[in-house]
Amino acid sequence: MAPQLRTLEAQEWDTWYRTLERAFGGPPMPPEARELWESLTEHDRSIGAWDGDACVGTAGAFSLRLSVPGAVLVDTAGVTMVSVAATHRRQGLMTAMMRRQLDDVRERGEPLAALVASEPGIYGRFGYGMATQQLSATIDTARVRLEVPAGPGTDGVHLRYADPLSALPACEAVYADQVASRPGMPARAPGWERLAVLAPQGGGRDGGSPLQCVVAERDGATVGYARFHNTPQWDASGARGTIVLRDLEARDAAAYAALWRFLFGIDLTSTLVAQNRPADDAWQHLVSDIRRCERQLRDGLFVRLVDVGAALEARTYRAPVDVVLEIEDSFCPWNEGRWRLAGDQGGASCTRTRAAADVTLSVRALASAYLGGIPLTALARAGRARRAGPPGELSGGTLERASLAFGNEAAPWLPHSF
Repeated sequence: MAPQLRTLEAQEWDTWYRTLERAFGGPPMPPEARELWESLTEHDRSIGAWDGDACVGTAGAFSLRLSVPGAVLVDTAGVTMVSVAATHRRQGLMTAMMRRQLDDVRERGEPLAALVASEPGIYGRFGYGMATQQLSATIDTARVRLEVPAGPGTDGVHLRYADPLSALPACEAVYADQVASRPGMPARAPGWERLAVLAPQGGGRDGGSPLQCVVAERDGATVGYARFHNTPQWDASGARGTIVLRDLEARDAAAYAALWRFLFGIDLTSTLVAQNRPADDAWQHLVSDIRRCERQLRDGLFVRLVDVGAALEARTYRAPVDVVLEIEDSFCPWNEGRWRLAGDQGGASCTRTRAAADVTLSVRALASAYLGGIPLTALARAGRARRAGPPGELSGGTLERASLAFGNEAAPWLPHSF
């Protein structure tokens, strides 16, 4: 008998989660992390595949509100905890769970679904496109200086160590202020703030310290924070410790620079590791030697337009746009066909049309462009978007205007997984 899909019951969570852990390998999740994920699980949005009494597949979703261009929060299904047991691969379970999940997202009226991919090659066939990138860096702070612009702003910022849990409300207020300004950031509902300080007493990786927190204040108000681990190391030449930055947010440029200056100057350390930062993070313009920062880009958030019309209407556009898009979407065929998108910085409309298409592209390619980080022109050069007109034509016209309109001043970024 083929495995059966059903909605997760609360008493099945342990079995369901053990299936997920086994699929991903490694040691079990620490108890405090496990308890957090159990408390955040939305059982009515979680699917289990059962072969008799054995759980052999998992998939879930969180009800998120995701920032999109125009400082708008859009209801989004945060797809998560997807796995198939190694004993049941190549039997269509993943496709069946994705089918059921996207149908449910559509019924709920959520225009978007989004996920962080353990294996990016899996999700393109279901219409997910890479929409954000994350920057990592390993900075040699013994040889790289941080050159903070002259002026009174940074000197007016007071830094102090704070208990990560006690400082959480003030830090969350700073985070909430940043969400609208950068597409891809989720507004954190109650309970989600605990992700930021998960297992604060458990220590960092490779023998690092417990989570440390420094807050930036001006006139008694919190204007920024940094959370990090300090990993000591010594060799014959002396101290060579490493700071591993977990997260950093600031309300203004002065607080931002003060926090980075602090991280560069911590005693007994010579390396600063930043693991997930926006692709356009400003510290890159403050360092004396960018080459010694060992930067690397990788994929971040993958987005799926579940309702093309509603999703395109939900955001605004950097420049006026009036374009007919022909969308290819075999997995969610209700999106297929021609859509006329007309909009600007004040809003947009997106309706069905019989007019000739200006640009033809898959829903996956449209998803990549949706948050403003991947230009439509780049997708066209890759053959992922096709303009109406002579084959191979790549200059001038509607595609370029649409690409400009879809862009966003700040690079989209997902600050944490879900």
